[in-house]
Amino acid sequence: MDVVEVIGGGRENLVPGTPLLEVDDLHVEFRTRDGVARAVNGVSYSVSAGETLAVLGESGSGKSVTAQAIMGILDTPPGRITGGRILYRGEDLLTMGSRARRFVRGQKIAMIFQDALSSLNPVLSVGFQLGEMFQVHRGASRKEARERAIELMDRVRIPAARQRVGDYPHQFSGGMRQRIMIAMALSMEPDLIIADEPTTALDVTVQAQVMDLLAELQHEFHMGLILITHDLGVVADVADTIAVMYAGRIVETAPVRDLYARPAHPYTRGLLDSIPRLDQKGQNLHAIKGLPPSLLQIPQGCAFNPRCDRVQDRCLSELPPLVPMVDAEGAELPGRRSACHFWRETLHG
Repeated sequence: MDVVEVIGGGRENLVPGTPLLEVDDLHVEFRTRDGVARAVNGVSYSVSAGETLAVLGESGSGKSVTAQAIMGILDTPPGRITGGRILYRGEDLLTMGSRARRFVRGQKIAMIFQDALSSLNPVLSVGFQLGEMFQVHRGASRKEARERAIELMDRVRIPAARQRVGDYPHQFSGGMRQRIMIAMALSMEPDLIIADEPTTALDVTVQAQVMDLLAELQHEFHMGLILITHDLGVVADVADTIAVMYAGRIVETAPVRDLYARPAHPYTRGLLDSIPRLDQKGQNLHAIKGLPPSLLQIPQGCAFNPRCDRVQDRCLSELPPLVPMVDAEGAELPGRRSACHFWRETLHG
C-alpha cells in the first residue's frame, strides 16, 4: 500500500469531526509462565479530529496496553494481538505494510509517555532530541533542526528556549520535561496524540498547566486526543467523551457531563464517589472494596461482581455486553453505553 494512500490527506483536510481512529473489538493477551493474561478483551472506541476521549480505569485495566497496540509498540513476545481492527482514517493498521505503519506512527499518530525522565535520553540535549525528528523525517540540516527545536520549545512555553536548547533532561523540572515530551509529540504535526498519564508525579498546579497546554494545542491544530488516566479530576474540564475500563473491557462510555452527573455502572459510580469533595468535610472517603482481578483469572460473568455492592445472581454467570442506553420511551441516550445488566437501577439510584 502506498504511504500517500494511508495518510488520507494532509493537515489541511483535518477539520473538526473528521473520523481519525476506530478501535474495533480489540483483543490483546500476554503468554506468561503462570498462564495467559487477557489484558484487552474486545475494546472498541473511536476518536475524531478535535475530540478528546478520556480512557479511565485503575492500574491493570488495559488502558496503556490498548494504546501500545495502536502505536505498534507492544512487547511481542510475550504480548500479541489476537483479534480486532485498528483503523486510521479507514485503513487497518494491523494489516498495513511495515513502511506504511512506520510512517503513520509518529508522523500521524504520536504518543506522550507518562515518565518523561526515562523517556528522554539523559546523555543527549533536549534540543538534539527534538531536532533529530526533523533531520530523520524531513531531511533538515543540523542548523535548521536546532531552529525548529527552539520553535517547539517556545510553543510549549519553555522559558528562554534559545538559551536552554542545549540543556540536558536532568536540568529541567518535571513539568518542563513533560512539556518537552509534548513538543516532541507535536514535532511532526500529527492528527492524533495519545497522552498516557501525562500528569503523573506532577503537583496539582503543574498538572493544570500541562492539561491547559494540551487543550490549547488541540484547539489550535484540531487534533484528536486520547487521554489515558486514572484521575477523574484531571479530565473533567478537558474531555468530550469518557470510556471507563475494567479488567480489559470498556464498561461505560458517555459524554463527560452526563457521566459525572449520572453514572450508569457501579464501578463508575464507585470511582466518582471516591473523589474528595469540598462540601463533605470531615466525612470518610468512599472506597471500592477489594482489588482489581488478576488478568490470569478474570471472574466469570461480570468481572466487577466480587467488588460490586449491587451484585445479583445474573452477574455471577452472564457477561454483560456493552449496549446503548435508552430512555423510558426507548430512544437512545446520545453517546451512552453501559456493560451492566442493571444499569437502569444504577443510573437512577
